[in-house]
Amino acid sequence: MRRVIDLECVLPPDENGVARQYFGAAGHRIGEGDPELLPPLAGYGFENYRNIFTRREGGARQPDGAKPAGKSLAQIVAEMDRDGVQTSVIHRMPNDLLAKIVQAYPTRFFGLATLSPFDGMRGVRELERLVREAKVQGMRVGALYNGLAASDRRYYPLYAKCVELDIPVRIYTSMNYANDRPYDLGHPRHLDQVAIDFPELRIIAGLGGWPWINDMVGLLRRHPNLVCDTASHHPRYFGTEGSGWEMLLQFGNTLLQDKVMVGFSAEQFGLSIPDMVKLYEALPLKDAVVEKWLYGNARRFLRLH
Repeated sequence: MRRVIDLECVLPPDENGVARQYFGAAGHRIGEGDPELLPPLAGYGFENYRNIFTRREGGARQPDGAKPAGKSLAQIVAEMDRDGVQTSVIHRMPNDLLAKIVQAYPTRFFGLATLSPFDGMRGVRELERLVREAKVQGMRVGALYNGLAASDRRYYPLYAKCVELDIPVRIYTSMNYANDRPYDLGHPRHLDQVAIDFPELRIIAGLGGWPWINDMVGLLRRHPNLVCDTASHHPRYFGTEGSGWEMLLQFGNTLLQDKVMVGFSAEQFGLSIPDMVKLYEALPLKDAVVEKWLYGNARRFLRLH
């Protein structure tokens, strides 16, 4: 069985329902956001993801499947052992819960804290506390959610602290389908300015930069401390002609073979990690490159040795 490191692990609700309690119906923390906003238009904003990603069979739209059952951390770690997953990168949860998970299993989960660029130096001090005291290992930037592209100067104090703490930052880098905000908030061009201004910052371009793959490949060649992951994309498309991934597959097998990491997003596709590993093994990649994508690159870049 291959060893793997998963750059995109979405933990299901635990057996106490913590994740369900934390997120309200609108998908944000209860008590946060603008209380004066009217309910969103049906199918608008983030709801448009249902239109984009709902399965179609025989031309008819299929209803959403059942929600995954809750699991304890012990169950999740046992499944990771079964599937050969050494470490999983986790985020998209309250920072205090993230810290508890990392502290319980420090070698199995790599936690990315989320800090708001609107909090200024308060956010910088909180990031330092989370890393030094709570043992969180990195930071996440989600321009899709706060509406600020990664090159906005309001992130810069946080980036400077990441360099000082020597931790990586994973930046949302992809087109979004939330049609109440610009589609290109995650364009790879925003990473260029960040990497210019912070050459020591270790940057992960989350979600691989699709559909701007040519730009992504150019930037990966241009900046030594920039890598990407494949999260939220089904591996069958990487080898499909006309999918837009051709250049990443070509260069990811040659000049950029040390710069691509795999985020399985397994629950998103209803597949097991071993099944997804087989799909990556079936791509036109050298076997040594498959090993790098699945394991070696993340082990080195995240400093998991």
